[in-house]
Amino acid sequence: MTSKSCVSDELQHLMKQAELEIDQSVGSLNELSRDIWNHPETNFKEHHAHKVLTEFLEKEGFQVERHFVLETAFRATFGCDDAGPNICVMCEYDALPGIGHACGHNLIAEAGVAAGMGVKAALQAGGNKYGKVTVMGTPAEEGGGGKKFLIDAGAFDDVTVAMMVHPSKYNILRPIYLSLAIFVINFHGFATHAATDPWVGVNALDAAVACYNAISALRQQMKPTWRVHAIITNGGSAINVIPEEAEITCCIRALDEADLNVLKKKLLACANGAATASGCKVDWKQSSSFASLITNNRLLSLYEKQAKRLGWDNNPELSDSIRMTGSSDVGNVSYVVPTIHPEYQICDEASYHTHDFTAKTVSQRAEASTLVQAKILSLIAVELLHPSGQETLDNIRKEFKEEVKTLSPPEY
Repeated sequence: MTSKSCVSDELQHLMKQAELEIDQSVGSLNELSRDIWNHPETNFKEHHAHKVLTEFLEKEGFQVERHFVLETAFRATFGCDDAGPNICVMCEYDALPGIGHACGHNLIAEAGVAAGMGVKAALQAGGNKYGKVTVMGTPAEEGGGGKKFLIDAGAFDDVTVAMMVHPSKYNILRPIYLSLAIFVINFHGFATHAATDPWVGVNALDAAVACYNAISALRQQMKPTWRVHAIITNGGSAINVIPEEAEITCCIRALDEADLNVLKKKLLACANGAATASGCKVDWKQSSSFASLITNNRLLSLYEKQAKRLGWDNNPELSDSIRMTGSSDVGNVSYVVPTIHPEYQICDEASYHTHDFTAKTVSQRAEASTLVQAKILSLIAVELLHPSGQETLDNIRKEFKEEVKTLSPPEY
């Protein structure tokens, strides 16, 4: 038997161990996902999810760092620190206010944990000498940007590649995640009795409404890839008092950082114009920002290969309008380490952030699809951890360096 075939036989054996571990853990993994689904928690408040995920991983033999950088973040590792790559699989587990896990983060957590377990089994079967796997718990994706805090704290400094998957009504290999910024705009007026002498007052709510309407008018001149959405988060406190304080929260999105900055100027012009028209003063703060996603094509080719091996249909010919699915702080990760974030189908109709999608994220179809995705991620990791994957890993790093140096870094 040739040396090359020996390597191939060993790699196939390690991959089989990864798949077998996930297959044998289906019941406990589904139970974990349902537990998180039954206890929906909004961003930075995912205390139950943090508890059950870290306890689960610790029981499975991972070295777990609880409250890692953030109160509800964690890092769980297994493997050899002295040599080899560090493959990171990211978990999300925050829910949405009022509608629970309408973005399927319970499934993302399940996929990340399952993939980590598969890689751990393969590392053990290989004598625990081929590097390590990290399962990173990243809270507050829904607007809070937990991954950015982890980046700033150096959590990804020793990571070789980062991966995660996201449930959807489509299979999307290369989702287009837009750059995003969230602004909280405050208008300051003057309060007075709304019936006795309203002419004395300066109505901050009028400014907020004028700003909202100006944003709506702006849509006529927006590029097809631009998005603006806003809500009035404070419109006054009493019906018989002219509101002296009002607040509007706006989210803007664009294809890249350059376009986002153009849209930002237009948004703030709407705010300043509304303040001038109403006689109010205005101030604003940027509460969060996400970068656009850089998909590493070399790394994604491994996903495609393993997905095909497992019989997963990738639907590669989707239009850009379907592929443009929103924004995520995983985009920020993609500027610091080679990253992929494919989306996978769990239903045919429901869209994210709806009650219908919440229901779909605990369906048998969703759970079965999620564990196929976990297998794909684990097989990618095993291939990269094995010494035979060194050339592939070098090419992934080369592509990442060439891609990032041509782009403006995200403004945190």
